[in-house]
Amino acid sequence: MSQAKDTLLRLFALLRLIPTEPQRIATTTLLEKLRDRGFSVTLRSIQRDLNRLSIPFSLVCDSSETPFRWSFTRNAPLQLQDMDAPTALALYLSENHLNALLPQTVLDQLGPQFRRARNYLHGVGGNGLADWARRVRALPNGKTLLPASLSPQVWADVSRALLERRQLQVSYRSRSKEAIKQFRLHPAGLVSRHAISYLIATVGNYSDLRQFALHRIQHIEVMDEPAELHSAFDVDEYIASGVFNLRQANAQVELVADVDPQIATLLRETPLSHDQVLSDLPSQDWKRLHAKVPLDRETLWWIFGLNDNIRVHAPQVWVDEIRQRLRSMHAFYLEPCPA
Repeated sequence: MSQAKDTLLRLFALLRLIPTEPQRIATTTLLEKLRDRGFSVTLRSIQRDLNRLSIPFSLVCDSSETPFRWSFTRNAPLQLQDMDAPTALALYLSENHLNALLPQTVLDQLGPQFRRARNYLHGVGGNGLADWARRVRALPNGKTLLPASLSPQVWADVSRALLERRQLQVSYRSRSKEAIKQFRLHPAGLVSRHAISYLIATVGNYSDLRQFALHRIQHIEVMDEPAELHSAFDVDEYIASGVFNLRQANAQVELVADVDPQIATLLRETPLSHDQVLSDLPSQDWKRLHAKVPLDRETLWWIFGLNDNIRVHAPQVWVDEIRQRLRSMHAFYLEPCPA
């Protein structure tokens, strides 16, 4: 290897070892880490390199203690430092969880970061965080569907139009009618929910916001015309409005139900709401549940998932629907199964 190339690689490795302030790293530690990476270097040469790189790369030196300690400034023009252990651990543990949430084209773009995290943790051997990563996993709650297949071009164009505030011309496949429709969209936001990503946008001259599943976009084109700014749009407020929860009413209701002892234990540890109350029932192990909850389909589906471990007393609209659903299922399963 030529001396110039060896010097370049050493400087690059040196910069990657330096953290961003307020974290700092001592010159003696830099010397040890560079030698571990196979570089033949002295403490004096590291000090000389740091002084030479400090201005173009916005490095700062803390000379209040010996050995001196170095860091990047917060507004440094380049961030070349190596991945730190907490960041690597967070990426490592989130990868499997995100695999079930994000479209493949987005995961492909995140792939290099995931690989960096794995390589970092596998390379630090005795580090406690690396050992933790081999022992800890995050499991989603409930059944998780595979993400809908999404064209990389669709994701790229939707992201571009949203960032540049440009209109989109799309051919969109309706879920209910399986028909292809043409829309001129003004993007407002983007939401990934469960296994599907949605573009939030208005259509043409209309002002009402609609949701477009990205995997149903058959053709897409970013237009030159500017999109409506949607300056009043706030994605958190939009989600809080209940549009993704199939809300039956804007107001909250009081859920009153009797629950099995195991469900009661679960709810004590992970309550349905901040005002939840669990009380004893006379001569029973079951508990009486009171909790303020939104009147939405997701809460009702959670209730259905508990099967005969819960009996709902209120709200009446859910009691009526549960009774109707049970009658329908009973009649359905009484019918002979088709061959």
